Amino acid sequence: MNFCSNCGSPVASKIPAGDHLPRFVCTNCGTIHYKNPLLVLGCVPQWQGRILLCRRAIQPRLGFWTVPAGFMENGETLQAAAARECQEEALAKVEVGSLLAVVSVTHANQVHVMFRAQLSRPEFAPGPESLEVALYEEAAVPWGDLAFPSGEFTLRQYFADRAAGREDHHFTELNRPLRP
Repeated sequence: MNFCSNCGSPVASKIPAGDHLPRFVCTNCGTIHYKNPLLVLGCVPQWQGRILLCRRAIQPRLGFWTVPAGFMENGETLQAAAARECQEEALAKVEVGSLLAVVSVTHANQVHVMFRAQLSRPEFAPGPESLEVALYEEAAVPWGDLAFPSGEFTLRQYFADRAAGREDHHFTELNRPLRP
């Protein structure tokens, strides 16, 4: 950050009084600009025992598979963001269910929140951010071609819970960058 979004003056990185971390502080009006983690919301949509995955048409990880997920918008609930992302990426309507996974992606300053979801009907197609979308049985999931470690964690927890007849909440931290 170079300039204050409040008054347009230059900012300086310093620890404000009463704080413990460096922040961007306006040299003119004194506004403190906080840079906090972004929320990524998604879901694992299922239909008759199979799950819906999207093959990415955008970077990062173009051509790799993922659960439908993306950045939360202002004014949305967590569940509404997860449903919207599924609609945008897979043109699929879902009923968002229970919380599945919360993944702190500390190296990217993100928190990924994933839900279980049920497809309202087996109708889906690639949205503008997807090359293709498909339903997968657990044994056919393209594990070696998954785009993000958070998606792999989420799917592994989903299938483990399903096999055990549970709907647990899972938390982890991923502090490593993406695979090449």
